[in-house]
Amino acid sequence: MVNTAADARSIVSFAKFPPVGVRGQGSSFACFELGLATPSEYVAKANESLLTMIQIESVEALENIDEICQVEGIDLVFVGPNDLTLALLGYTPANWSEPVFSEAIEKIVTTAKKNGKKTGILATDGEHAKRLKKDFDLVAISTDVRALQAWYGQQLELAKM
Repeated sequence: MVNTAADARSIVSFAKFPPVGVRGQGSSFACFELGLATPSEYVAKANESLLTMIQIESVEALENIDEICQVEGIDLVFVGPNDLTLALLGYTPANWSEPVFSEAIEKIVTTAKKNGKKTGILATDGEHAKRLKKDFDLVAISTDVRALQAWYGQQLELAKM
């Protein structure tokens, strides 16, 4: 979660290799997976190809969204709808019709796009994702926990037969 432009600059610093950031090279797996001979070749190209995403889900972030979206190195602004609703309205999940919530989403999307950033959000299901993709560049459907619950539920039902 990012609340300020300073937070966003820290994320960029941790996500990017020197001289842009402070990220360590780590293992050689990434360079070898991409068919490069040395980790140095990977590091030289990685800052241009790594996607750096931040998540907006607080009132403070909403208040600072213009400054946050001006941070160089942020590629995508992702809305955490449930935590944003909790921060704005004191409950979760969103029912997606609350005016305060809708206005917040519009502000985030408009500001991100004005600053050349892609946008993303979490959808509850496929139908919801279909509606959201008109405004968002990335729409994640459900969560890993929900997907695992559904799959395990199916498997348990099969095992009972």
